[in-house]
Amino acid sequence: MSALPTRLRPLAAAFALASCLAAPATAGAQAKPHSPAPAPAAECALPGKTGWTDEGHNTDAAQFQPAGGNHRVLTLFVDFPDAQATDSTDAYATQLAPAAGWMSRASYGRSRLAISSLHRWIRMPADSTSYGFARGLTFEAHEKYLRDAIAAADPYADLSRYDMVYVVPTKAAAAISFSPTYLYDPSTPGVTADGTRIKWAVTFGQDMWRWGYKVADHETGHTFGLPDLYSFTGATHQYAGGWDVMGNIAGPAPQYLGWHSWKLGWTRDNQVACLPGPGRRTVKLTPVERPGGTKIAVLRTGESTAYLAESRRAEGNDKGACSTGVLIYKVDSAAQTGEGPVRIMNAHPTATPPTGCTQLDLAAYKPGQTFTDPDTGARIDVLAGGGAGDVVRLSKD
Repeated sequence: MSALPTRLRPLAAAFALASCLAAPATAGAQAKPHSPAPAPAAECALPGKTGWTDEGHNTDAAQFQPAGGNHRVLTLFVDFPDAQATDSTDAYATQLAPAAGWMSRASYGRSRLAISSLHRWIRMPADSTSYGFARGLTFEAHEKYLRDAIAAADPYADLSRYDMVYVVPTKAAAAISFSPTYLYDPSTPGVTADGTRIKWAVTFGQDMWRWGYKVADHETGHTFGLPDLYSFTGATHQYAGGWDVMGNIAGPAPQYLGWHSWKLGWTRDNQVACLPGPGRRTVKLTPVERPGGTKIAVLRTGESTAYLAESRRAEGNDKGACSTGVLIYKVDSAAQTGEGPVRIMNAHPTATPPTGCTQLDLAAYKPGQTFTDPDTGARIDVLAGGGAGDVVRLSKD
């Protein structure tokens, strides 16, 4: 480039200096305040602390079956020398059949129960009263019951084709009263058939006629690693009411909590908003009854604790919900099953519930309401709500 004429250099130099001085001011006027990137979901994943079914995100893949994919289930129908069946197995299969559709909706199609039935009565080798079914049934007694059922059915079915087994007793067997889940013990010989270890089973009792088909969804949830949300002592539904099938099976809003859906892999990490420590985060939530969108906002308060907010609507599996809006609850992954690992925060503790609802079933928060926990500095504000979902703000001192 040729040099400028001598007489123009002072003007050019002055212009250049002015440009240099002006540049920082212009850049400063256009700069935006720095906003830290939102924390990844993993920072709000609580570790399991109990060594059994709990709210920890790190479910033991050796002990529990994967919650996603196709689950091949064989239903066996059993009777006993002292309680012989005189009816068809059809009504029993029909009673449990809707569990598959319910599970598919609950998991956004990511978990499928492919239930087959061996339509014949399998005679157990011992009387129904000999198996000791009662609260407090030991693992050994339960495993013997399952082993007897599998051995009696083995000549009629190839058990190697199935992932888990449902065992359904005749209505005549009043002694088989309730429906426990069998989770195998890897350290023992266990139950085998056709060269296959039977790792997971549900042995139904007469309570299946009271609870209905969702008892299968509840018990199958245990094989995925979910704990009981109802209380083993005191008021049965004092902690979670009817907000998750792992609590009150017959509750009005039994859709699995968003936290459970995330634990089971049905809700992805990119559908989880996390605030792992002090700060603030605003989140738009889509109802957990629908696929897609952000499902849970998690405010972590400790190594094993967090508060969650999720949007609930009276549709899908929750069409009978007693209240709608934002459900806020505390999760403690160190709490044992049956001891309140999930505790619902009630936005309306003095409300009178209508028939068919409990006070805790009215717990959902509405726009303008706020939850606070002074002990942890946690705060959740419900900013807005509508047909598409809810907006909440998480904050922590």
